[in-house]
Amino acid sequence: MVAQRLNTILVVEDDANIVAMLSAYFTAQGYQVLTTSLGEHVADLASDEQPHLIILDIHLPDVDGFEVCARLRAGHRTRNIPILFLTEARDRPDRLHGLEMGVVDYITKPFDVQELLLRVGNILRRTASTGVENPITQLPEGDEVDDLLRAVMAGARPGCALAAVTLYGVETFREMYGFVAGDDVLRISAVTIARSALEMAGAEAFCGHLDAGTLVLVVPADLARPLLEMIHKRLDATLEFFYPGDNRGENAWSRDRLRLASGAIPTSTPFSGLEDLKEKLLAARTEPSYEPL
Repeated sequence: MVAQRLNTILVVEDDANIVAMLSAYFTAQGYQVLTTSLGEHVADLASDEQPHLIILDIHLPDVDGFEVCARLRAGHRTRNIPILFLTEARDRPDRLHGLEMGVVDYITKPFDVQELLLRVGNILRRTASTGVENPITQLPEGDEVDDLLRAVMAGARPGCALAAVTLYGVETFREMYGFVAGDDVLRISAVTIARSALEMAGAEAFCGHLDAGTLVLVVPADLARPLLEMIHKRLDATLEFFYPGDNRGENAWSRDRLRLASGAIPTSTPFSGLEDLKEKLLAARTEPSYEPL
């Protein structure tokens, strides 16, 4: 019998005391721990060792964490490795920038080791998913969605339309109100969208993830526009109620607020391949108007 590989964590940190503490603590919890203090080494090390998670300090002596993150996301073998940023408490713009780059979580220094352990455990449980269902929304994602879209290109759903609904502002919302609250927003929004599709199109409807914040729907072509109108009617106002009472309303709107964008294209559209389909579908989305602060 082949032994199951331990979850491996790569710690990228130049503070020797923090490295020693994290190495001892995570090893005691049953993780395999790799360490490096230099950003230049991270991409190659991650590509070779394939860690399950990278804990990455933003402020490194040679290459900053943003550049390291960009290199990881550009690498074929490292683009999907989850990254947790270590930041200073005052560095809110850094945290937002990290979230925009696809960092899955962050923790501020000085940090509580127990909180870090819980965050690491949550991330690893999410990424342990086979990709069949999104761990937050329980809707299909990954290969299952790609297979359906390939079938659409092959003519499996004539007379239908592809619709995309994107929820923007989740990263900023999570940064402001916490990851649990952000996941609740995504979960409730996804349930509302999926139920709307089922209510309007019945068994003919499909709803799954195109990416983390975008759902793709397949419905009869004549129902696509009414369905998107229904979704906006149900969610546009509802999204405001996720905010505290003093942070709601027209005067609070900005481009970072929770908001939907949507659009649809017929399945008869000519596509050169799967990526072309996704690009055309995303390009069909339009955003609602908003009032800047």
